Formats: sequence, structure tokens, C-alpha cells
Amino acid sequence: MKRKVCSGILFRHSFMGALFFLVFLASIAQAQPGVKSFKDLEYGAAGGKKLLLDLYLPEKPEGKLPVIVWIHGGGWRGGSKENCLPRNLGFVSFGYAVASVGYRLSGEAPFPAQIEDCKAAIRFLKAHSAEYKIDKDNIGVWGASAGGHLSALLAASSDVKEWDVGDHLEQSGSVKAVCDYYGPSDFSPMLERMKENPNYNTHTAISGLFRGNLEDHDKIKKAGPVSHVTKDDPPFLIVHGDRDALVPVSQSEILYDALKKVGVEADLHIIKGAAHGGPAFSSPEIVSLVRSFFDKHLKKSAAPPPQGTTPSPPKDHSSQFKKKGDDHAFDFFLLKK
Repeated sequence: MKRKVCSGILFRHSFMGALFFLVFLASIAQAQPGVKSFKDLEYGAAGGKKLLLDLYLPEKPEGKLPVIVWIHGGGWRGGSKENCLPRNLGFVSFGYAVASVGYRLSGEAPFPAQIEDCKAAIRFLKAHSAEYKIDKDNIGVWGASAGGHLSALLAASSDVKEWDVGDHLEQSGSVKAVCDYYGPSDFSPMLERMKENPNYNTHTAISGLFRGNLEDHDKIKKAGPVSHVTKDDPPFLIVHGDRDALVPVSQSEILYDALKKVGVEADLHIIKGAAHGGPAFSSPEIVSLVRSFFDKHLKKSAAPPPQGTTPSPPKDHSSQFKKKGDDHAFDFFLLKK
């Protein structure tokens, strides 16, 4: 599909704007009705640390459930699986199992630890599909910023066997569909920008991912999803704001062009006026877009979502949101430091 420019909320990337959204779209605190939660499932271990994920299922599922795996953002050095956007937006009620993955942060281990962990989480879900009544053949992945990068990399690198480490190696780490919210796809242009402007906001986050070794060009190239794109990749939905000052929208354009060049089904939606995250990415229009994408590729005989079923943010934010911020806003603070 051709690129689209969507109308969005003008949300300037400022301290006050991010602070507002930190409160406005935080994670839901209490248990949601109709949702069964499995917290802190151990999907592996690495570096003396347990690797954990959370799994959310409908209380009364109908048959095997397709799965949406959320990979949180936070500049690869922060964020939490507790901030699970698909859960917060009601995707469990749409007939999905939702998993939220915790992975080693860059302060704990440099790249490729993060992608190794995400692949291990996918294999765990497949290995335990019968136990949780999930459909291991219909797993999609969705992430924002650093999580968008890891989601796209996971989807495009199924043939990179050196990143298949840990348990359940009899299972494949491949997925059926990926939604990438404003993730980096090629670090080379961003590194050039860092050389030109040492104060570029993402400098510390990217440097931390590679432990300051920015001269290992082969490793840095391999970390970019665009370097792994092949015709066998799953469908991509890419969403980016045209006012993103941290991860330029050109990063999504590069990935989109590479996917289309080899014939992969890809759709790029650019939200006019949106920065690096913000409420525009959880608007009813965009949530409906994401839901339709996953329905098409993960559900058999999927029909378009009924009109009026996409939830809007609750009016009483004090009762629905907890204090810790959603990754959309959290990335702002981590990347600025």
C-alpha cells in the first residue's frame, strides 16, 4: 500500500508536552475485567538474570488465540513490560492473547542481548502454546521506539541463527506480522548525525546499546532491521510522526522502501504533527488501523472491526491510569538524558 499521511494531534516535543502525556496515557493500574493475567512467566535466563514476560488472556477464550507480543521502548536502557500498550488499548477484548516482554537493557548487556531475549520469548510462547491455548502459528509483534526497532529486527532476522540462544531452540522465533511504531531501522545515518551534532538527543541511548563501541561498523549495520530485509519477511505496518526529533521519519521511510523493493507487504502511515510518541499514536483512528492489520494477518477469515468498537482513553484518568508513564512518553526522558 502506498504511504499515507494521517491527520494527528499536534503534540510538540517539549518537556511540558511529554510530561503531560506521561500522565495522560499511562498504563492501566488495576486488573481489567474479563482478562486473565499470568505475571512474570520465566521464559529464560541470561547473565544471572531471569527473563520474564506477562501474558494476558480472555477469561473465556473461543478456540486458540492469536497472539500480539508487545516489546516496550525506553532507549534500550529503560522502560518496563508493565507498560503494555495492546493490553491497555483493549486488544485482549478483541480476541487476542497479549504478551509483554521484559528483556535485558543496555546497562545490563550490550547488543545483541536484547534481540536474543525477544526471540527467546517468542520461542517460549510457541513451546507453551497448548498450555495457554494460544495459536503458535499466528503470532504478531508490536513495539514503539526501541521496541519498534526490536520488533522490526525480530521479524526480519529469522534466518540469523547466531541470535537463537537459550531454551526451546526446537521452536522458530519467526512471527506472522509486525507493527513498528517509530523505531530506528538503520543506525548509520543516525551515527552520522551524531558526529555532526554531539548533542543529538539519541547519542547516549545508541552509544549505550553498543557500549560506546561505535567503530564496529559491521555489528552496527547488522543491528539495523533494514540490513536483514528479504522477500520472505512478514507484513509490516509502520507508523511514524512527521515531527519526530529523536528518530527521524526517514528511518521508517528507509525501511518501507527496502521492504517494498523486495516485494514484502508493507504500509507506512505518517501522522502529521506527531512527535516521538504522544496521544496521536493511541487515537481511535490509529488503533483501528493497527487492529485491522493484525486481524487481517493473524485471524482466520477476519472481518473489519465493527464501527465504534475502538476504545477512547477513559475520561476519569485518575482511576484508570497508574503513575508510571507509558513508553510513548518514557522514551522522551530516557533519550534526552
